Amino acid sequence: MQKIYILGIESSCDETAAAIVLNGREVISNIIFSSADLHKIYGGVVPEIASRKHVEVIPYVLEQTMIKAGITRDQLAAIAVTKGPGLVGSLLVGVSAAKTLALIWRKPLYGIHHLAGHIAANYLTYRELEPPFLSLIVSGAHSHIVLVKSYLEFEIIARTRDDAPGEVFDKIARELNLGYPGGPIIDSMAKYGQNNLFDLPQPKFGDNLDFSFSGIKTATLNKLNQIKQKAALINQPWEKLVNKSDFVATFQSAIINYLLDHTMKAIKLTGQNKLVLAGGVAANSELRLQFQYATKELGLKLYLPELQYCTDNAAMIAAQGFYAFKEQQPETLSLNAYAMLEMDN
Repeated sequence: MQKIYILGIESSCDETAAAIVLNGREVISNIIFSSADLHKIYGGVVPEIASRKHVEVIPYVLEQTMIKAGITRDQLAAIAVTKGPGLVGSLLVGVSAAKTLALIWRKPLYGIHHLAGHIAANYLTYRELEPPFLSLIVSGAHSHIVLVKSYLEFEIIARTRDDAPGEVFDKIARELNLGYPGGPIIDSMAKYGQNNLFDLPQPKFGDNLDFSFSGIKTATLNKLNQIKQKAALINQPWEKLVNKSDFVATFQSAIINYLLDHTMKAIKLTGQNKLVLAGGVAANSELRLQFQYATKELGLKLYLPELQYCTDNAAMIAAQGFYAFKEQQPETLSLNAYAMLEMDN
């Protein structure tokens, strides 16, 4: 088989990443620099800080990626870069770097949809995985159920109408003074709690499978405020009235059950027997466990990306770039970055 090396670049949020992937499946090098620690004191990503850090570190990240891969630029077949969606200032750093290298090195350039990249992360873990299949993408900014018809053809079955799960995890963690990012912290704490402390809504839109996480977020915050008010009346810390682990376990369970319910309905609707999880929230241990239980009971094949490929990385962009290289015309140097971008673009 011909060796096709793709250089991938990812900078859609606060990770500056580059990777080289062979034939869309084998990671040769994968370098990630995260500026998450710089955002902790703000309780979330500050776009200005993120983009400035990208500018500062991307030359080093690219250099180290090439050194670790042990190949020359002449061996590269193409360059793939995240073009959106994401923070436009951050995206522009990666896109500009990719365009510069494509021009200087005379390589074809491919703009990759960030969510298509998350799906492609599973190709790195499961070399036998091929479309068609259904994918649930859950991350800090997105929640989609996608029918993957081919490597480059996607149909949106459902999406969030407001908040994304990762955003809600961060918000609840912030209100509980747990730290940032909220997802991993809540995941860890919930292991020691009971998940039946209170009831939370499961919003529905008739037969539509779209998500709405704002209702769960608001109901959780309202419950927290009620507990705090009750504690104030008896002059006690609110933590004396409720176990924090129970509180976050109940919240997390509501999010997971909601995702599970809609995904299983989408499985029934599409008739697919393969389910692929993707995105940062797919690293949540309880979510992975509950989806394993549900798919096993229904006789479905579940694909879970390695934890290192759940969060933003460039290996997934290079993997998707391989299929773009095989089937699509390259971009021109007028390629731009897009804060909002549908998956069919």
